Amino acid sequence: MQILVVEARDLPEAWFLCLRKTLAQGREYTIDRGSNVGQRRKELDFIVLQVRHPGNRPLVPDVPSGVPPPSSMEFVENYLQYLLTSFKADREQYTYGEDLEQQIPELIRIYKEDGHNTNQGFMAVGNRESIGLSDPPCLRGIDTRVANGRLHFIVYFRSWDLWAGLPSNLAGIQLLKEYVASELGVEDGELIALSKGLHLYDYTWELARTAAGLDAT
Repeated sequence: MQILVVEARDLPEAWFLCLRKTLAQGREYTIDRGSNVGQRRKELDFIVLQVRHPGNRPLVPDVPSGVPPPSSMEFVENYLQYLLTSFKADREQYTYGEDLEQQIPELIRIYKEDGHNTNQGFMAVGNRESIGLSDPPCLRGIDTRVANGRLHFIVYFRSWDLWAGLPSNLAGIQLLKEYVASELGVEDGELIALSKGLHLYDYTWELARTAAGLDAT
């Protein structure tokens, strides 16, 4: 497997850089199992995405005219509730908030009461039964570190839709990080994301090339 390291200034730049990398280096294959069986996608083997200043505004990318935006701040604000609360619509198999709702205040308590020098500030998503779901959670964990007065998040996605998922996911997680940092009285830090399944579905390839400033051929 090829491990790709991408360093970005902020969240929009991270998205654009990942578009270019996935279009150029992604492995093409047809999906055998999942929510889009039979479709083709380009996927990176494994990516480590380091965003140095994820709090820079705007949090979502601005795309060229004629390209549908992958996200908006209105959508991100709604998505944030999906991270913070356990509410689940009738047709949903899971929400991240089901697992995170109780862990977020505990994470804050740990750092406040026990100090910042610990490796135990990890919030898990999913459980041993998740593998049996037809569509298991994509986000599987948010690890944290407080160092030099700054809060950093390290997140792992087992599978990650680069076009429609990454912009909203990271913007929402960034807002969560800013909330936790404010509760702890520390500065906002870096956002590092890892995935062995960052991908573009075939119906977005031409859009992705246009958004990334590449020829749509």
